[in-house]
Amino acid sequence: MTAMTGQPAWVIRPEHDEDHEAVRRLNQLAFGGPGEAELVDALRAHGAATLSLVALDADRLLGHILFSPVTVDGAGEPWAAQGLAPMAVLPERQNRGIGAGLVEAGLRALAAAGHEVVFVLGHPAYYPRFGFRPAHPLGLMDEYGAPDEAFLVAELSPGALRGRRGTVRYRPEFAVV
Repeated sequence: MTAMTGQPAWVIRPEHDEDHEAVRRLNQLAFGGPGEAELVDALRAHGAATLSLVALDADRLLGHILFSPVTVDGAGEPWAAQGLAPMAVLPERQNRGIGAGLVEAGLRALAAAGHEVVFVLGHPAYYPRFGFRPAHPLGLMDEYGAPDEAFLVAELSPGALRGRRGTVRYRPEFAVV
């Protein structure tokens, strides 16, 4: 995966084992504490990272994104989707397209792997550019009681949400955040 046109020479690639400590530091810096770093470590430790990507400039880690499984409980059988969390960019490199590149690359990779739906609890002004829209009006609730405008969903396969309602349940590792 390559950098966005017009940006400094950075690349996006799958996370490697040797990236773990740098990803931990990056999440601590980006979020101002250990919560998201501990979440990433816990998801990895339990084999629950569906997709983990990093953005690099030469050998310096600039950004990270992780997707993990979620379950939607509703009428009928529970169904599986993916959750985007966390996504982090070094504070001094934010607003330069790195986060957008990570989100776009992640959604493309998930779609190519056959995943149909992704949820995010995030900034309502940021994520709609990637196809996310408010989930609550679609009958999709989150287990945390997030504000309606901040709990978003994207269909990676058109019509994947048709007739689907319920409460999105994240992995137990999210209790650390």
